[in-house]
Amino acid sequence: MRYELKNSFLTVEAETAGGELVSIRSAKDGLEYLWQADPEFWKRHAPVLFPIVGNAKNKTLLIGGKPCPMGQHGFARDMEFRLEEQTENRLLFRLDSDAETRKRYPYDFCLEIGYELNGNTVKTTWKVTNTGNGELHYQIGGHPAFNCPLGDGKRSDYMFLFDREGSLEYGLLDENGLVKEEIFTLQTQKGFVRIRDDMFDKDALIVENAQCRRVSLCGPDKNAYLTVLFDSPLFGLWSPAGKRAPFVCIEPWFGRADRDTFEGSIEEREYDQCLKPAGSRTYCYTIRIDSAKG
Repeated sequence: MRYELKNSFLTVEAETAGGELVSIRSAKDGLEYLWQADPEFWKRHAPVLFPIVGNAKNKTLLIGGKPCPMGQHGFARDMEFRLEEQTENRLLFRLDSDAETRKRYPYDFCLEIGYELNGNTVKTTWKVTNTGNGELHYQIGGHPAFNCPLGDGKRSDYMFLFDREGSLEYGLLDENGLVKEEIFTLQTQKGFVRIRDDMFDKDALIVENAQCRRVSLCGPDKNAYLTVLFDSPLFGLWSPAGKRAPFVCIEPWFGRADRDTFEGSIEEREYDQCLKPAGSRTYCYTIRIDSAKG
């Protein structure tokens, strides 16, 4: 079921299926900023990635000495959440572990996803709570997809704008969706990088080590129409390889795929998030529609 938030700048929709944000439209003219899940390219809008981000080595987590199969990005994005709270400017969805999740992931947890509309911004908040008796190990991340181009034109006329000048270092994935050891360089021009047609032909660009806290999408005039703000230690940039899809993803992550050399248990995975019994942790990122006030 879908639920709506609305103010004088934006109309936002989210749904219980996956607890997913599914629409961000201009209140003035109805212009849609979020990708509308055309299955020809990609069937999602802005899914949560939980309890892993990316792929585990051999698509298997080693938990308590037992191999546990786990698909890419985990299972939360494919589950039904329940609406926990709705106010004038906020929606809160909730997913609790159950017998089915424990078959794949033997932990007890509560995952809450909140969406808060404030002016021309939409803030996504994830709260993870350990409801079990032992430590909870997990990763979490976002995967919002944004229309690019915005209306007519070519995606290759658009640009990223990073909150730093010079170059960014990034990693790539191998054919099994695992992180390669090699590091690559993305050179900016005063923070701008044009979105080339072949930019994602080797899958996502993975930017680690907190190199940025803000990434904007800019039109041919170099004016930002949308900005993602985050405090995560890494983020991904993605669009389907080889498809020249009319959208790009800016993905704040608290976790990522294993390296191709990884052989350890879940608690040894890079970017492992750990909670003691009854502990909780909150993560967030914000989407700012810069052109909504224009």
